[in-house]
Amino acid sequence: MSNNIPMEKAIELCKEYREKHKVRMFSQCWGCLKYSKEEPTKMCFYDENNPIENRGCKFVNKLFDKSE
Repeated sequence: MSNNIPMEKAIELCKEYREKHKVRMFSQCWGCLKYSKEEPTKMCFYDENNPIENRGCKFVNKLFDKSE
């Protein structure tokens, strides 16, 4: 099992999570979207210290780990 999440997969999982759970005001997703304006390199899942792994968002990580 690889811990790396490809950028395309991280974006897909982020959208999947937001569609299922909806974005509530002042939630982590709300803050992420407000700050990033959906620019992937500014979103919570993007790990600037290791952009290959993209392990920054607990929701994306959980979905990815469950899918493997």
